Amino acid sequence: MKIHYGAKIFAGLIVFLLLFATPFLMNMGKAEYKQPELKLPTKEAVAAFGMDKYECIESTEFMRENHMQLLDHWRDAALRDGKRIYVNSEGKQIRISLQNTCMKCHTNMEDFCGKCHDNAGVSPYCWDCHTVPEGLKK
Repeated sequence: MKIHYGAKIFAGLIVFLLLFATPFLMNMGKAEYKQPELKLPTKEAVAAFGMDKYECIESTEFMRENHMQLLDHWRDAALRDGKRIYVNSEGKQIRISLQNTCMKCHTNMEDFCGKCHDNAGVSPYCWDCHTVPEGLKK
């Protein structure tokens, strides 16, 4: 006599898939990402940088999505290739320096960097090598 287990295997697979998918099905439509409100640099910080209006290195959309890749590129260009000038998408030359370019305008790590990084659950390693400027410490 030959025993067939096809129906039991199929039923087991269905139960397994339902158990596996339950957390996803329970949370479907509930999770939404809310972009944190960031404080733009103060007029004083922008003026101290020699600008009459706030202009970041690249567009806001680009910086939100690609700032870590840009900083990695800057690190490699400065340390490995000795290049200290970045030419942005508009052809403007910008000094490659986290502390002397980025942190001139983004003067409050807690209100700017911290909000997004905490919200995204990431721990940037910038400050493993760089010294946090005294006025920027949390």
